[in-house]
Amino acid sequence: MNAPKLLPWYARRAGVSTERAEALWRKAVRQATTDTGWVGNAEYYGAAMNTFIALLEAEEASLCTPSMGGIFRAQARVMRLPLTMMEDFSNAATHWQRCVGVPRRAA
Repeated sequence: MNAPKLLPWYARRAGVSTERAEALWRKAVRQATTDTGWVGNAEYYGAAMNTFIALLEAEEASLCTPSMGGIFRAQARVMRLPLTMMEDFSNAATHWQRCVGVPRRAA
């Protein structure tokens, strides 16, 4: 059975090479043939696609590529910290003046 036309897209989405995705597709086809006992019908194609997607997900989980999203979020929080602290101090000073009743200076 020919590989699906979307195989490169599936490979990019999972972060694997097209060659590795083709090898996983061949493995999925062999598995679908043993599971269904038929070749070429809708049940066979569905089993092959389900197995292929499961194999791709397992391959994606086994890759050791670091996720950079957490690092970027942490860096953004660190960069915003001085502004956040200044805003908090300003709010605290305003709240303190209201609660204590410190008279405001005449402008």
